[in-house]
Amino acid sequence: MKRLMFASLSVLLISGVASVLNPELATARTTTGTLMSQQKVAVLKSGSFRAGEHPTTGGARIVEIGGKRFVELDGNFKTDAGPDLFVILHRSRNVIGSTKPPAYSINEGDYVSLAPLRKTNGTQRYAIPANVKLDNYGSVAIWCRKFNATFGAAALGN
Repeated sequence: MKRLMFASLSVLLISGVASVLNPELATARTTTGTLMSQQKVAVLKSGSFRAGEHPTTGGARIVEIGGKRFVELDGNFKTDAGPDLFVILHRSRNVIGSTKPPAYSINEGDYVSLAPLRKTNGTQRYAIPANVKLDNYGSVAIWCRKFNATFGAAALGN
């Protein structure tokens, strides 16, 4: 029993000393998510979703982290499931108001597609290509490519 306790204390002591002498060793053990959350996040634009073809709620924001830009959907984000859903940046600040129901279809050239929607709710992050000029885009939208239907959109403000 004493040997087991001595061995356990020795391991703890050695780990603690190693962390003090080499802090990078302790940092290397943290997850990528933790390291990303420690980086400075600059919020460039943000907005709240408005329903289009389907109920869509929550918020979206454009952030810059380490010189790279992302669209982030917040923890309150929620939309219906559908085929071929994409996260897009659209030129209009009022995608739902400037398109016709029921589908709220959009035209090629008015948007840039970022990536397929990974899940229909919760926090998510999508990279924005470096060549995209954010000043040319006024909203984030969830769009069904198969049926050219906009599920919902968030007008972006500063």
